[in-house]
Amino acid sequence: MTRSIIDHDADRTSGGVRELAADRDDHAIARLAALATVAWMAEALIPMPLPGLKPGIANVVVLYARFRLGLRAALWIALLRVVGGSLMLGTFLSPGFALAFAGTFASALPARWFGPVTHSVLAALGHVAGQLAIAAWWLIPVSGLVWLVPLLAAGAVAFGASNGLVVAHLLRQDEATPAGVAT
Repeated sequence: MTRSIIDHDADRTSGGVRELAADRDDHAIARLAALATVAWMAEALIPMPLPGLKPGIANVVVLYARFRLGLRAALWIALLRVVGGSLMLGTFLSPGFALAFAGTFASALPARWFGPVTHSVLAALGHVAGQLAIAAWWLIPVSGLVWLVPLLAAGAVAFGASNGLVVAHLLRQDEATPAGVAT
């Protein structure tokens, strides 16, 4: 599969279009983004007792990508998940989309400083902070949001730790699997 870009400096014989080949990382990003989008959409079907309190199953995919493919790939997967999932759920550019978008990018952390569990907990707390900041600024500009902070933070720690443990297990399993062997 190839991608086309318009190159105004290309010679006239190619019509100003240069073909770019998709590499192995592009395919991995596409597969992981699809998996994260499906997980995010499935999670939207789970009833939650408190708005904003979700297990973050799709974050397992993004965190795994963060440690295996790097920050750039993980951010692409997260962006594709939020945009693609919101388009499929019909929430694109809605307040829910804004909250998901803010939380996703507030949770980006340098992985070299933390292991998967700590990274996941801190990212979950960053996600909650990003969502609360958007909610307080745009949606609910009252001090009542302060009462949600302890509940959302406790949920972020619990779900972040469990997601981090899953990713740590997946990373250990990858290291134990010989190269070229499908699992």
